[in-house]
Amino acid sequence: MAHMKPTRRSWAEPFKIKVVEPLTTTTRQYRAKAIKAAGYNTFLLRSEDVYIDLLTDSGTNAMSDYQWAGMMLGDEAYAGSKNFYNLETNMRKYYGYQFLVPTHQGRGAEHIISQIMIKPGDFIPGNMYFTTTREHQERAGGTFVDVIIDAAHDPESVYPFKGNVHLQKLEELIRKVGAKRIPYISVAATVNMAGGQPISMENMREVRRLANKHGIKVILDATRAVENAYFIKIREKGYARKSVAAILKELCSYTDGATMSGKKDLLVNIGGFLAVNDEKLYDEARNMVVVFEGLHTYGGLAGRDMEAMARGMEEMVKEDYLRSRIGQVEYLGQKLLDWGIPIVQPIGGHAVFLDAKKILKHIPQDKFPAQTLAAEIYIDSGVRTMERGIVSAGRDSKTGAHRHPKLELVRVTIPRRVYTQAHMDVTAESILSVYEDRKRIKGLNMVYEPKHLRFFQARFDKL
Repeated sequence: MAHMKPTRRSWAEPFKIKVVEPLTTTTRQYRAKAIKAAGYNTFLLRSEDVYIDLLTDSGTNAMSDYQWAGMMLGDEAYAGSKNFYNLETNMRKYYGYQFLVPTHQGRGAEHIISQIMIKPGDFIPGNMYFTTTREHQERAGGTFVDVIIDAAHDPESVYPFKGNVHLQKLEELIRKVGAKRIPYISVAATVNMAGGQPISMENMREVRRLANKHGIKVILDATRAVENAYFIKIREKGYARKSVAAILKELCSYTDGATMSGKKDLLVNIGGFLAVNDEKLYDEARNMVVVFEGLHTYGGLAGRDMEAMARGMEEMVKEDYLRSRIGQVEYLGQKLLDWGIPIVQPIGGHAVFLDAKKILKHIPQDKFPAQTLAAEIYIDSGVRTMERGIVSAGRDSKTGAHRHPKLELVRVTIPRRVYTQAHMDVTAESILSVYEDRKRIKGLNMVYEPKHLRFFQARFDKL
């Protein structure tokens, strides 16, 4: 009997494993006690009680031998470390901005740019909020305004660039409040809270044109901009033959600066930076980083950390790596789609997002269906995921009421170069098991709520 030729060729990770970290398996009874002790918040679990950790892709990457070799060349001088200059050189090469201010992570960069640019009463339009970004904008006295396209709030829409800015919404806001009350347009690439969705180059150009028309700056959240560039290459007309490195640099060229968490695209465990083109902004940022982070040539980082980031920039644009990284996310997402499990489509760049509102449609949003689903997946298998719904959205700063986002999601986040396809199979099968048993699941009550970024530390009890 003749063998059928496969419709799609298999691929393998473009690396081999040199060092392993043992994982611990536990019993369902043990996990039920562990999640109860953690207040049904996966952030409060001990790492040693987790089997497959898909909480986040932030700082959970596996570094390469090239990066580890660079760690041994750390120049730990307090001022003028050579690793800072290596990082600055590569930032200019790959991102194209003029000035670099290192920070301990992306949050440090968000804090600095918010304090420098935002005045009380300002409005900051953006393509969907991100938790820490909005927190810093609000702490500086600003109000975030969502101007993302409507498709981004629809998990079933397969529009390829759901991270796009709705230009009409943006222009209406400018007319309503005036350009002088908008310090900058905040653009994320990709958009985490929408499901890891990219913004198109065409849309980015239009945002730049509109910003120029009104004299407004554009600040990029470049945390996953390399993954965004890869999506442009494979989805947007005219970019298939361009390198990811060239696409990334063009994307950044339509902006005035960027905040960066190196713990994602740059394949490191800690670090970030603020990059700008305006020398006056740079001077203010350089002064502020000394107060909050460290000297302007280390920004709260060791020299070895800056070297690992610099080398990560060289590796992040390699297309065999990106094909494997995004392919692994697609592999997991496609398995779930094949089983009829509701997820955000198209499948994003760094995570698969489960549609908890549909999976647990019998649980009202005020009873935290996404938080509940993440806890149930952990109990089933020891796989740790995280909530991206009403808990993450927080409360309205004026009314004190819960914000009710249209998206109530569980983020199944894939660290870079850490897990194998077998780990993805185990994860998919656990989600399927919980999905098949979904009708017995009840929601949660929040019993402890911190004042800021409550999803990190809130505690819950089962209904």
